[in-house]
Amino acid sequence: MNEMKKGRLRVNEIFHSIQGESRHAGRPCVFIRLTYCNLRCSWCDTPYSFYEGEWMTPESIMEQVAAFHCPLVEVTGGEPLMQKETGALLARLCDAGYEVLLETGGHMDISRVDERVKRIVDVKCPGSGESGKVHWANLACLRPDDEVKFVIASDEDYDWARRVLEKYRPQERCTVLFSPAFGIMDHQHLATRILEDGLPVRFQLQMHKYIWAPETRGV
Repeated sequence: MNEMKKGRLRVNEIFHSIQGESRHAGRPCVFIRLTYCNLRCSWCDTPYSFYEGEWMTPESIMEQVAAFHCPLVEVTGGEPLMQKETGALLARLCDAGYEVLLETGGHMDISRVDERVKRIVDVKCPGSGESGKVHWANLACLRPDDEVKFVIASDEDYDWARRVLEKYRPQERCTVLFSPAFGIMDHQHLATRILEDGLPVRFQLQMHKYIWAPETRGV
């Protein structure tokens, strides 16, 4: 992070794919994956984004995005909010008429993100190893177009997430997603528990991992 270059962002990859998660699952989407993350979740599937990437100007990023002729764009990571220029990029994408999604780990303040951006906010369960870093104030500033995501790796994670719903009530502000940690939590078991408890959440699978091999990059 000491090598930050003024006005530029360090970009891990830009690619066109099918949105695999969120309420937008199944839609074609351009992904801008930014470099750096200060979390080390046990089930992380993009560790290559911790350090790999090239410095790009906002103009060159916009040119690459425009080449795909796709109206939906997601800025993700890594942790995209670690780079101070991310806010300006999000606003620039909105100004250009894109429908813009931001996926963030939930440990950094989202309150200053452009109000036109649809924020997908992780709440890290204990199984991630990072639950102690949740920025709980984020749950108080959610909007109807936002989403909160819990990645569930065990029954203990599920019970913890259910207590979060009871205490903070994010389901009253926006869509809440429960996603089984791929290859760790049995998806049928998670679906059954949601049904038995009548939780007001949306079950999701990582669709892209069923279309392509789970380790495939750039899809």
